[in-house]
Amino acid sequence: MKFAICNETFGDRPAADTFSTIAKLGYTGVEIAPFTFAPHDEPFDVFKVPAEQIVEWRMMAEDAGLEVIGLHWLLAKTEGFYLTSPDNDVRKRTAAYLVALAEACHDFGGDLMVFGSPKQRSLLPGVTRDQAFDLAADTFRQALPAVADFGVTLCMEPLSPAETDFVNTCDDALRLGAMVNHPNIVLHLDVKAMSSEPTPVTDLIRRHGAKAGHFHVNDPNLRGPGFGDVDFVPIFEAIEDAGYDKWLSLEVFDYKPDPETIALKSMEYMKECLGRAGLQASPRRP
Repeated sequence: MKFAICNETFGDRPAADTFSTIAKLGYTGVEIAPFTFAPHDEPFDVFKVPAEQIVEWRMMAEDAGLEVIGLHWLLAKTEGFYLTSPDNDVRKRTAAYLVALAEACHDFGGDLMVFGSPKQRSLLPGVTRDQAFDLAADTFRQALPAVADFGVTLCMEPLSPAETDFVNTCDDALRLGAMVNHPNIVLHLDVKAMSSEPTPVTDLIRRHGAKAGHFHVNDPNLRGPGFGDVDFVPIFEAIEDAGYDKWLSLEVFDYKPDPETIALKSMEYMKECLGRAGLQASPRRP
């Protein structure tokens, strides 16, 4: 199993310091939140990010021994974009923005984008749940041919009802993917989010893991593995049983006590759980 971490965990530290720290703590991949390109600019706009900055960040990550695996928090801190808007122009702009993100992801060397962005997908006044599925499917259909041309897969992330009222379960995400009907939209799995479903997390992993495009490790308390009550031994056993062999990326929302402690203690706990499950982490890149 190979482990990555989301770069926003380290706040607005310089990218080179973030990447070197991530590597020293034992991770081999990094997942980028686009707004960290310009953390003090709101609203954030990927169109304003110089291509040279992406190349520079990619080189810094590679120099540290990391692989940039992709992007997440795609619409966070942006303005004017919305997945389920009934306004055709808004959906058109949103689709174009997703394509621009896919180009940035490709230039980083990544091949996946996680669509979470709860504030840009929840039901707007007057929009029913079924209408939202139709609107979201339309947005993704507009974007995905060009997204796929950049070699990027869009991973749809179910989120808990506490975060959004649209796409709360794995079945919801699969329904949306079937409506879009494109090979480059797949299910994303997240321990925190799956914990809000009535079906046990390990059952969901065994049911869907083989076809999942990406996986976030965390705890329902918004912290990292080992900082809460979730036992990751059966989680890793279920991942192995499902045949999921892609990245496991640490995403937290509570940054206490500090990024290094979060990253280090999470990694130590996950390696301990892997050992107890009779598994091991993938070696570092040469």
